[in-house]
Amino acid sequence: MDKSQLHDCRDAFAATLEALAEQNENIVTVVNDSIGSSKLNGFRKKWPERLINVGIAEQTLVGSGAGLANAGLVPFVCAASCFLTGRALEQIKADIAYSNANVKMCGMSSGVAYGELGPTHHSIEDLAWTRPLAGLDIFVPADDIETAAVIRYVAQSDHPCFVRLSRMGVPTVLPKDYEFVPGRAVPLREGNDITLIGCGVTVCRVLDAAERLASDGIQARVINFSSISPLDRDTIVKCARETGHLLTVEEHSVRGGMGSAIAEVVVSEAPCKMSLLGFPEFAPTGSAEWLLDNTGMSVDGIVASAKTLLG
Repeated sequence: MDKSQLHDCRDAFAATLEALAEQNENIVTVVNDSIGSSKLNGFRKKWPERLINVGIAEQTLVGSGAGLANAGLVPFVCAASCFLTGRALEQIKADIAYSNANVKMCGMSSGVAYGELGPTHHSIEDLAWTRPLAGLDIFVPADDIETAAVIRYVAQSDHPCFVRLSRMGVPTVLPKDYEFVPGRAVPLREGNDITLIGCGVTVCRVLDAAERLASDGIQARVINFSSISPLDRDTIVKCARETGHLLTVEEHSVRGGMGSAIAEVVVSEAPCKMSLLGFPEFAPTGSAEWLLDNTGMSVDGIVASAKTLLG
């Protein structure tokens, strides 16, 4: 694919946040020495007094965000997802989710986007850590259009949330007039033989795999599950009953992520043949693209898994 057609979702995040901050002076940002990687240099230049850098202290980062929210502000707490969720999980649980603090946590460079830095910087457990927390909305946008739509939604929502953003370049897969609705999955392609489900950076790969399957006479339905919590249970049940086969593909561990969330619905409401594609263990060191491709999440790998599931 032409790399000029790929977009870093963090750019859409930053541009949208700045536009919203122009309209709402209560929007502030809190970072952990991650101004550059969170794409907040423009925000800092315009409103230096509205950006708080707590240093490499993620528990303080989250606690400060909760305090700002309790003071009536709208804090966007930004940090590399692996450190935001891994180091500050107790504060996320107690200060944000349990306390219902209106904090917008933005996990940057999620999944294996920091591939060359190795397993310490991979964030393939963040959904498993945050998904059990009641009251915490969790969103994983698929492209630049959806990233902007998600940020617009969370800025006006009074719910605490976790938005998972990659630094991998992805193509635009959604129309310019797309409107994000929490708890609603987004159908991207019709088909009745199998349902392919992706979120985040895997959505474009799932779409390409569906094209490849179509050339072999297999009609794959494609669903973008950007809303992990709340989850669109109705769409899961509908796809399970109508296609009989579900394949989830995510840049996350196969334990506790999107696939696990969907499997919980399937096993209780609409049992069918299902397979989960993701990382089965700690990922090694390498580029993000290489790590995805070599864990079965290349287009060829997705096609092979779909055919195996179909038997």
